[in-house]
Amino acid sequence: MDKNVLGTDLQCCCTSPMTGFYRDGFCRTDEMDTGTHTVCAIVTKEFLLYSASKGNDLMTPMPYWNFPGLKPGDKWCLCISRWLEAERAGKAPFIVLEATHEKSLQYTSLEKLQEYAFTE
Repeated sequence: MDKNVLGTDLQCCCTSPMTGFYRDGFCRTDEMDTGTHTVCAIVTKEFLLYSASKGNDLMTPMPYWNFPGLKPGDKWCLCISRWLEAERAGKAPFIVLEATHEKSLQYTSLEKLQEYAFTE
């Protein structure tokens, strides 16, 4: 079982819309995932606009890929590099630590991720 950044079993990020590199709801990764989609984020309008400005429009539906387009409040597995870029720009969304893959810790600290932890 994959582990999250807290060292426990990786939890499902979201199944509606279905997310993850493998479209199984989990922010799992391996060598085929060149984007390293490891961060379970709760996207905001601010982040979605930022991502679109960087060439990755996550708002527009793409039926061919069975992608409904994201809206604020949706959970989505983000590339750790895009999340870090958004964090530096002051646009990073909150994240679900329990559903964020441990590989994220190869790119940033647990303390940095905890600053953006979503709590219900």
